[in-house]
Amino acid sequence: MRLGLVMSEVGSGLRRNASMVVSVVLVTFISLTFVGTAILLQMQINQMKGYWYDRAQVAVYLCTDTDTTGNCTGAKATDDQRQQVQAQLESSTLKPYIEKTYYEDQDQAYARFKQQFKDSPATEFVKPEYLNETFWVNLKNPSQADVLVESLSKVAGVQSVVDQRGYLQPIFNLLNASSYTAIGIAALMLIAAVLLIATTIRLSAFSRRRELGIMRLVGASNRFIQTPFVLEGVIAAAIGAVLAGGAIVAVVWFFVRNYLSRRFSGTAFIGMGDAAVVVPAVIVIGIVLAGLSAFIAIRRYLKV
Repeated sequence: MRLGLVMSEVGSGLRRNASMVVSVVLVTFISLTFVGTAILLQMQINQMKGYWYDRAQVAVYLCTDTDTTGNCTGAKATDDQRQQVQAQLESSTLKPYIEKTYYEDQDQAYARFKQQFKDSPATEFVKPEYLNETFWVNLKNPSQADVLVESLSKVAGVQSVVDQRGYLQPIFNLLNASSYTAIGIAALMLIAAVLLIATTIRLSAFSRRRELGIMRLVGASNRFIQTPFVLEGVIAAAIGAVLAGGAIVAVVWFFVRNYLSRRFSGTAFIGMGDAAVVVPAVIVIGIVLAGLSAFIAIRRYLKV
């Protein structure tokens, strides 16, 4: 097969259908950008889960003078009850699960509350005695929080035992929903790109139907006839895929690394290493889909 002749046919096809080629490039670019973004978002969610779940604490809230929930009867937990809870945490039953524990009294809780809600008018109405004394517990394995909940929930003076991972799950559910939405949009755009590539190849073949007839009369092989059309689709999709890869790298570098990570320094974010994994995968997906759709389209047109 003469490479020069094949590439000449490819160039001719791209020039004749320039507007359709630009459309393929744009649709491929947008769809693969969505694909890459969805993959990166899922990687970010998994990274944040690992980061925050490992730091999520179990809070053992003690009764206050106004509590009537849990084991509370409207009386503040006594010193004996507090010591009993501490003894439970230091017992041979629970200690193997615990990494560290610290106690926060009402004054400390009030100081933390004022710091967290310093711009809220609620600070004017809250008093230290309204807030719970709390044992904050870091577990060696946060997934074993149920052991702590079951052991301390019925202890006298304990209002409630809360696994803080429960507060994080709705956030991750929302992020997962966003990721799945991006994947759905990407799938629709990829379908549109595949159909557009197939249409472009058929139009290109139709515009060169006379040349194709001559090629068949002189005995050109099916592979020689099909190759330029397949390459047209692959080249157009490859341009869109490379642009999508550049957009993904730009998002990670400018938005994630230079914006989000600087403003939320306490959170783990994806980096350029993750982008280096996603970008080649996105480019390969684009080229493979384009090649397959172009190959199927030209075979159907030629009825090979």
